[in-house]
Amino acid sequence: MEIKRHEIKERMSRAVIHNNTAYLCGQTSDGEDITVQTTLMLEKVDNLLAEINSDKTKILSATIYLSTMENFVGMNAVWDEWVQKGMTPARACVEAKMSRDSLLVEITVIAAVG
Repeated sequence: MEIKRHEIKERMSRAVIHNNTAYLCGQTSDGEDITVQTTLMLEKVDNLLAEINSDKTKILSATIYLSTMENFVGMNAVWDEWVQKGMTPARACVEAKMSRDSLLVEITVIAAVG
């Protein structure tokens, strides 16, 4: 059983790959509003998936954390433009306390690799 860890940090790896499945750490971004933060966060997801030989069409599951559900519509507007039609992953969206007050959204992703 091989487990690959991508960009190992002190407390986490940016991605862990096992059995051709990648588990991405939470992705966030700074920005003045939910639209900017969601756009930049999804760009980070795209970049990290590309680094590990995957892409957004191979996302199996996504969990989105919002600092307040008041941002649900704004986040979804960006998400709907980003996700490819017919390739939508299983998804959950919940309200959660963020690690910094300035963060409005965070996403974790599980994706196929290869």
